[in-house]
Amino acid sequence: MKRIVTAAAALGAAAFGLSACDVQKTQNGSLPTVNVSGGQLPEYNVTGPDVKVGTKTETVKVPTVEVKTGSEKRKESH
Repeated sequence: MKRIVTAAAALGAAAFGLSACDVQKTQNGSLPTVNVSGGQLPEYNVTGPDVKVGTKTETVKVPTVEVKTGSEKRKESH
């Protein structure tokens, strides 16, 4: 737990420090040329859970609210 707190504090301090920096790009970059051949992506069979969706009627009690304007309040006080 102490490591997590320390890591979070370090990340927060780094983010704060970087946000105070003024960064300007001085040179464009480029990706290296890479030749890739062979390989295969893995295959997965995924079965999701059975989900049942429905509706039901519920009765909800709500409080009664009385709203009075300023002129209505003044009439009552006189």
